[in-house]
Amino acid sequence: MISQLVLATRNQDKIIEIREALADLPIAILSAADFPAAPEVIEDGETLEANAIKKALAIHRHTNLPAVADDTGLMVDALDGAPGVYSSRFAGPNATYSDNVKKLLRLMEGIPVSQRTAEFRSVMALAVDGKTYCVDGRCRGEITFAPRGNSGFGYDPIFFVPESSKTFAELSIAEKNQISHRGRALEAFKALLLST
Repeated sequence: MISQLVLATRNQDKIIEIREALADLPIAILSAADFPAAPEVIEDGETLEANAIKKALAIHRHTNLPAVADDTGLMVDALDGAPGVYSSRFAGPNATYSDNVKKLLRLMEGIPVSQRTAEFRSVMALAVDGKTYCVDGRCRGEITFAPRGNSGFGYDPIFFVPESSKTFAELSIAEKNQISHRGRALEAFKALLLST
């Protein structure tokens, strides 16, 4: 098994979640922030897989270490799958989490509870020895009418998971990792690491 892994992100929220999920593995976990000259990778792929692979390969090539990247999208059924691959920049190129949430809630105005279903999907790509491997995780839920909770990030305050009766932002990191799209992708990723 590999001894070092670089997370191809500078997003501290993602770094915290991923480190927590992989804490039981004997791997030194670094991030792109540990390599100041690492390239900023533009997410211009048309799929989550394309973006994750592009980021993982760029950091792998820069550091010569195994690298993992994830790309995550929120697919809202009533919006024909939007924001999807554009989730992080839904309200524009420099959008904040709050900007994206406000835009989504504005577009969902008047849509009844029964039609507010959505799916979070996270694709993780591992780049090692010039090859890439992908796994993914999914979580079904509903879009709330207003933000709830103070934990998490991104769309977490408006993504309600019926099985927990809470939004992601009302869960601890450990609770969220048990049921979330990223948590499920990380479980599959751990199995991939153990077999690589």
